[in-house]
Amino acid sequence: MIDMRGRWRPALAVLSAAALLMSGCAKSEDDNAGSASTANASAAAQATKSADAAGATCTLQQYGGTKVDLNTATVGFSQSEKEANPFRIAETQSIKDEAGKLGIPTGNLKTTNADSKFDKQITDVSTLIDQGVQLLIIAPLNSDGWDSVFAKANAKHIPIVTIDRKINAKSCTNYLTFIGSDFAEQGKRAADKMAKALNNTGTVSILLGAPGNNVTTLRTSGFKDELAKVAPGIKIVFEQTGNFSREDGQKTAEQLLQANPNVNGIYAENDEMALGAITALKGASKKAGDVKIVTIDGTKGAVQGIVDGWIYSVIESNPRFGPLAFSTATKFFNGEAIPENIIIQDREYDTTNASSDLGLAY
Repeated sequence: MIDMRGRWRPALAVLSAAALLMSGCAKSEDDNAGSASTANASAAAQATKSADAAGATCTLQQYGGTKVDLNTATVGFSQSEKEANPFRIAETQSIKDEAGKLGIPTGNLKTTNADSKFDKQITDVSTLIDQGVQLLIIAPLNSDGWDSVFAKANAKHIPIVTIDRKINAKSCTNYLTFIGSDFAEQGKRAADKMAKALNNTGTVSILLGAPGNNVTTLRTSGFKDELAKVAPGIKIVFEQTGNFSREDGQKTAEQLLQANPNVNGIYAENDEMALGAITALKGASKKAGDVKIVTIDGTKGAVQGIVDGWIYSVIESNPRFGPLAFSTATKFFNGEAIPENIIIQDREYDTTNASSDLGLAY
């Protein structure tokens, strides 16, 4: 599990946020609209919050690999979940878009989708290695169980960049680096928003993410620890997994409303579950704002939910990993030291900016 205790120190020119421009927004036929789209793409791009400059780093020489020209390289991308969730759609598209910007031939970017089946993801990655990929970008479904992949990749000195979720393993031995959000911090920020929404008193239910990964673990612990600190008058009365799914989120929210019909707040560990909870609230004849919802991700549907009054706040988890993943790999193959953890900045949405910043959501 990633250890995010302690403070992240700013990277000393490790990664430049200015280089992380997104190309994922489609062009409009109208020139002015196209300019706006480009501006939105730039504003919505991932930026590095920090890297642990004093922590472990990895170089090509330390890793034992050979220099690779990404313009002609064969790259493998393993997606963990089917692209029905807006986060996964944006994540995969960002990888494809950046590969295109770099001039990587379409056939040289090999993508797989595990459809939320961990055994399939292990098989997928093993197949990518057999197909001769020289770089692996993995969005892991689970944080454990990767030993067979590590052994196979290490034998061929194929560096692994993990995005979004961290694999529990040793950096610069089993994998190169983790790129993603500070999940515990996301949970803390959600707790601060919930405390404000409820004026530090009331009852809250938690829609937990899928078990078996560090995102769920840290978003939960971060929320609970911060809530106990800033609003001890708020009691958590229900918590159950919604598997990061809208359908499961709705079912779980229906159960919590049956058990706690007068609950004051719902903390959803992703937007899809929050949107499912809204459906459950409507089914229980609740009105917008009756139950304060705080959620994490930053999808357009959730940010629109703020505009419509159903959601109090959204903490972003930016899925546009393409530019940062490929720029990190480029630096690595050029001999630069890469930090073990690269943490991105995540914005917040609430009633003060949801309407104006809706175009930044995905």
